[in-house]
Amino acid sequence: MCVGAAAAQAQSGEALTAAQVIERIQQRIGVPWRKETVDTIKSGDPSTRITGIATTMFATFDVLKQAAAQGKNMVIAHEPTFYSHQDRTELLTEANDPVYMEKEKFIREHKMVVFRFHDHWHMRKPDGVREGMTQKLGWEKYQDPGNPSLYRLPETKLEDLAAAMRKKLGASTLRVTGNRNAKVTKVALSPGAGGSAGHLRLLRRDDVEVLAIGEVPEWETTSWVADAVAQGRSKALILIGHTPSEQAGMENCAPWLRMFINEVPVVYIEAAEPFWNPR
Repeated sequence: MCVGAAAAQAQSGEALTAAQVIERIQQRIGVPWRKETVDTIKSGDPSTRITGIATTMFATFDVLKQAAAQGKNMVIAHEPTFYSHQDRTELLTEANDPVYMEKEKFIREHKMVVFRFHDHWHMRKPDGVREGMTQKLGWEKYQDPGNPSLYRLPETKLEDLAAAMRKKLGASTLRVTGNRNAKVTKVALSPGAGGSAGHLRLLRRDDVEVLAIGEVPEWETTSWVADAVAQGRSKALILIGHTPSEQAGMENCAPWLRMFINEVPVVYIEAAEPFWNPR
């Protein structure tokens, strides 16, 4: 069933379907829905009757099991389900990839639907991820109203700032490049993997001393900051990790969905950070 048919089905009195959920999201997001987007169903039938919805950062196998155990058969995830940005599964199928096959089988057997909500959640005003991250960090009153990527925090040591962020975000493998004793106030936040071009645009600004990001190849932004520090420039990079750098944005998504979906429960399920530090 196409999403456009959802309204007619709603009038018939049938149970809420995945297509109807998506149609409501499209109507409420506040920006035009792109024709070219990764925000599509990744697995499952759009006509599936929904028993509950779980928002999450990644639809990992563990998250899928938790959702199924809780009776939530629609998972709305921010990032890919099948290991590439476009969720292309052709090569996985050709290789008879055992991890992919078992995950897809689980989704099918539990009559689940996985929908990705990435592009438009970022396009929303305010950006749904940034809004959730700002609230999680407690930085609302420090945010620049003219440029929501920028924050002017009370002066603190870089090491203390990073430690506070690690605790608030549960970022167990957070890493820092820069002078740990540097006193900083001017911070930019770029959740996820925005890319080095955007990172460097922020870092070149005079009103940015610290850039906090999710991840980037180490030969790109990280190397630039290392060179800047070696040159005596007041610059630093905090690598939060991709999952904890955006996760609060999908926690923020659940109450937003509950504003216009009340037929079924809507919950948030945390995706575990995939890394750990040895003792």
